[in-house]
Amino acid sequence: MTSGSSFGQRLAPFLALASLGLLVSLILAPFLAPLAWAGVLAYASWPMAAWLRKRCGGRETLAATLATALATLTLCGPLLWLLWIGQQEVSRIYPAVLALLHDPPQLPETLRTAPWIGEWLEMQRALLLSDPKGMAEGFQAWLGANAGVAAELVGGVGRNLVKLVLTLMIVFFFYRNGPRIVDELRHVLVRFIGPRANGYLAAAGGTTRAVVYGILLTALAQGIVAGLGYWVAGLGSPVSLGAFTALVALIPFATPLAWGGAGAWLLLQGEPGAAIGVWIWGAAVVSQLDNFLRPLFISSAGTIPFLLVLFGVLGGTYAFGLVGLFTGPIVLAIAWAVWREWVEHLVEADAGTAGQ
Repeated sequence: MTSGSSFGQRLAPFLALASLGLLVSLILAPFLAPLAWAGVLAYASWPMAAWLRKRCGGRETLAATLATALATLTLCGPLLWLLWIGQQEVSRIYPAVLALLHDPPQLPETLRTAPWIGEWLEMQRALLLSDPKGMAEGFQAWLGANAGVAAELVGGVGRNLVKLVLTLMIVFFFYRNGPRIVDELRHVLVRFIGPRANGYLAAAGGTTRAVVYGILLTALAQGIVAGLGYWVAGLGSPVSLGAFTALVALIPFATPLAWGGAGAWLLLQGEPGAAIGVWIWGAAVVSQLDNFLRPLFISSAGTIPFLLVLFGVLGGTYAFGLVGLFTGPIVLAIAWAVWREWVEHLVEADAGTAGQ
């Protein structure tokens, strides 16, 4: 009877903790994406927050407020600018498409003589010339039929704006209470894992920093270099196109979608030389930066296989959406760092045992 009573006394706290953890997970489930985004943003900008904390003389709330304001300006400023640029571009694209339907340009000689595709493009051009008004009306009808999709996109933008506001609110508390959260996590892990937890946390921290900075800096570099190529090729709004390329570059091997589409647009405008130049610049320079810079930045925290980063980006995006671009590689990289730390500890222990 005493043994059964003792087992029940030990089991009851575990059941209570498991039930509490389940309830907490159910409550926090709708906020996992903003929490993840806030964690990535706070970690990426932590040096700035630490500098402000020092300049504010340890006044945590003031430093966190200033850091959050700077993060908001840094994040929302470019977004508002891109939205304004996008609105300007849409107002230009619509009449340009209608003009293209009414008077399609002559196909370049290289396209007309190209096997398979040349004949098909000539047929499409002839179809446009035979009934340009009908094609324009068909395009307008298609826009009207897809008005619901546009409304859904606007609704999605509204929901994402709410998530953005929530993310910035969470970032404030991460800035203010971040050191205490990390210290408490370290104490708990040391209590359950032992002194090795400090090594695990150090490896995980360095790996996370390398992955976040590696993904962001590589995408930024590719966007700048691509924008330079768009400007030289004479494309309109090269800055906005470069920003779009930087966003696409967050996904490994996805930049050809950006510079390939830009080159195709130039080709349709009757500028084959500029189109070929954009394609060569994109393939030889922009895409190659991904193969060079990303491993360079990420390897600063140790030897992390690029395949692991690729699986993290693709699998994280599939599992968690856009935030998975960061959380996926971070989770796999942390698991890899903990594994390496554990293996090294076992090797050292075995070497010590053999030495005795």
